[in-house]
Amino acid sequence: MGSRDYLFKVLVVGDAAVGKTSLVQRYSQDSFSKHYKSTVGGQERFTSMTRLYYRDASACVIMFDVTNATTFSNSQRWKQDLDSKLTLPSGEPVPCLLLANKSDLSPWAVTRDQIDRFSKENGFIGWTETSVKENKNVNEAMRVLIEQMVANTREGSISVSSQGDYINLQTASTSGWSCC
Repeated sequence: MGSRDYLFKVLVVGDAAVGKTSLVQRYSQDSFSKHYKSTVGGQERFTSMTRLYYRDASACVIMFDVTNATTFSNSQRWKQDLDSKLTLPSGEPVPCLLLANKSDLSPWAVTRDQIDRFSKENGFIGWTETSVKENKNVNEAMRVLIEQMVANTREGSISVSSQGDYINLQTASTSGWSCC
């Protein structure tokens, strides 16, 4: 059986300055810069465009800054907005991973228990902490999301396991995925 190429659209959403652009740059180009201009995804004035932005997405990452409780609580609004505007062809919600970014900073404004409960209550496939700056768990988290999308594609019917559990990336399976 031959290899297959897949093309997936993955949304990266969350409040301004939580690290969305940095995540994309780190994952796609293995680079990090402290100097980014604000981009479309995090600005309130662009919320009317989200339906178009969300269209045809296969998965989602919702990010928040662990040192900013407001960005954490707003993650619920991002997830509700996503779920109200986008479903998979099967009618099920798009698989969504919750990333607790800036984990290298302290003090955290939320506890792991709060994040765990929030992730489970809001239908995420799971959550983990990341530090885009230190390149902690970036490739590993994306691998988990990719494996979910590929598994859904191979099964022919999309089925999302909405357990919301913490994803221990040190014990997550390795399947040879690598970035770009």
